[in-house]
Amino acid sequence: MTRLLRGAPVADGLSERLAARVRSLAERGVTPTLAIVRVGEREDDLAYERGALKRCERVGVDVRRVTLPADCGQDVLLDAIDSLNRDDSVHGCLLLRPLPPSLDESAACAAIASEKDVDCATDASLAGVFSGRPVGFPPCTAEAALELLDHYGVRLEGSRACVVGRSLVIGRPVALMLLARNATVTVCHTRTRDLADECRRADVVIACAGHPGVVGAGAVREGQVVVDVGINWDAASGRLVGDVDLDAVAPIVDAVTPVPGGVGSVTTAVLAKHVVEAAERSCR
Repeated sequence: MTRLLRGAPVADGLSERLAARVRSLAERGVTPTLAIVRVGEREDDLAYERGALKRCERVGVDVRRVTLPADCGQDVLLDAIDSLNRDDSVHGCLLLRPLPPSLDESAACAAIASEKDVDCATDASLAGVFSGRPVGFPPCTAEAALELLDHYGVRLEGSRACVVGRSLVIGRPVALMLLARNATVTVCHTRTRDLADECRRADVVIACAGHPGVVGAGAVREGQVVVDVGINWDAASGRLVGDVDLDAVAPIVDAVTPVPGGVGSVTTAVLAKHVVEAAERSCR
């Protein structure tokens, strides 16, 4: 019978472990603190902010919200980031993206101090992922996928993994993170020839291409574990769907993550984890 790998137990377990680490930091007079920088009032930004606030409150991480109008100038945004960089009581900075088109997003990301970059916005953090060095932090969603696999006891060492997606936000970083765990990794995308064949060869498939249904019944086989990172709005059904055709894939594979209720629900717990780790590093 196919297992549904739900994210809630993963996030809850991670939160309990983080709460203990936060208590240890409190004994040293340190309160892990996250600054969330939001420009404008995009509903998806507001939803993620609410989720992050709830998760951080649960584990004992303080959150400061820096809200700027959608028509703010580049200098205002950069000044806000610089102020957070210089504030020793702030351990993590999360810039909600995408930014309005009037702003230079690359410059804003580059302005974040790498030691406070808790969601891999900077080139330094990406270099840390590629080199395996503890510089900044990997993307929260990419790490959430691995946290979920670990929680459910999915072996990565020696396994064949297929990543469907090549973005710098998830695809390429998660491929490197799998490689660091001694998986043999194939990176595919929507223009890969014989994509279904490549997916079927893998033991673990991670779908993060941003295209609903890109992994269907023809791309999977028995015994596989499929992780769906995609979040897409299906206007026809009026609901959120992933990159995996869940109804078609679930009867075939060994295990699959649902959307919603899978990887996404672990992401804010990983965000809180990165803030706690940043606070711990600041004490060394």
